[in-house]
Amino acid sequence: MIRSMTGFGREQRIIDGREITVEIRSVNHRYHEFSAKTPIHYRYLEEKLKTLTGEKISRGKVEASVIIHNLSGKEHKVTLNHDVVESYITALRGLPDLKLIDNLSLEDVFKIPEAFTVIKYEVDEDLIWEAVKTVAADALKKFVAMRETEGSKMKSDIVERLSFIEEAIAEIETISPELTEKYRQRIFEKMKEFISSGADEQRVLLEAAIFAEKTAVDEETVRLKSHVSQCRELLDIESVVGRKLDFIVQEMNREINTIGSKIQEVDVTRIVVDLKSELEKIREQIQNIE
Repeated sequence: MIRSMTGFGREQRIIDGREITVEIRSVNHRYHEFSAKTPIHYRYLEEKLKTLTGEKISRGKVEASVIIHNLSGKEHKVTLNHDVVESYITALRGLPDLKLIDNLSLEDVFKIPEAFTVIKYEVDEDLIWEAVKTVAADALKKFVAMRETEGSKMKSDIVERLSFIEEAIAEIETISPELTEKYRQRIFEKMKEFISSGADEQRVLLEAAIFAEKTAVDEETVRLKSHVSQCRELLDIESVVGRKLDFIVQEMNREINTIGSKIQEVDVTRIVVDLKSELEKIREQIQNIE
C-alpha cells in the first residue's frame, strides 16, 4: 500500500503507576532520519524507539516524544543535609561583627549550597521499556494508519492524472502523423526549385525524409506510455516506491520536452504545456510518498 511520509500518532496510557504518553510524527525527507525527545533519566529509550519505529518506517524525517509521569511520586527522595546547614550557621556565628538572628526562613535554607540531596530511586530499565514499548506500538499503529490514509488519497490523485496523460498522448499520436506529412510536403515544395536548377532529386527527397523523421515522435509517445504503465504498476506494489516513481517522472518529463522541441505546432504545444502541468502535480505528490 502506498504511504505518505507525513503522519502523526499519539497514545497515552497508565501502566504500573506511570502515565506514559508517546507521540510519533513525520514529514517528508529524502532518507530516513530519526530523533527522539525523552525525559533526561530515560535517554536509553531513544535507541530502542529508533529500532521499533524503523520496523515500520523506511523514509521520512521522524520524531518521537515520550513523557513519563510517575503518579506515585516516588522516583526521587530529597533529604536535608543537617551537617551542611549547621556548619554554615556555626561559621556565621563565628564572625564577631555579625549579629546573627536564629530565625532562618525556608528561603534562607534553600539558598545554602548543597543543603539538599536528591536521590533517584533505582528503576528497572527493562520494565520501563516494556511499558513504553506497549504505548509506543499503539501510537505507531495510528501513525502508520494515517500515512496509509494519506497515501491512498495521493494514489487516487496520481492515477487520475496518469489517465489525463494517457489521453493527451493519444491525442498527440493522432495529430503527429498528419503534422509529419505536412512537414514532408512543405520541405519538398521548398526544394523543388533546387531540383529544377539541377540539384539531385534523390538527394533532395532523402533530405526531406530525414527531416520528416526527425519531427516524428512515435518513439517518444511509446516510451511515455510505457512510463505511465510502470507508474501504475508501482502504485499497486506494497513496498517503498517513492524514489522509483520520482525517477520515472523525470524520464517522462524528458520525453515530453523532446516532443515539444520536435513539434512546435500550436495544437501540440498546448498539449505539451498541459502534460508538463499535470506531470509537475504528480511530481509534487511523489515527493511525499515513502
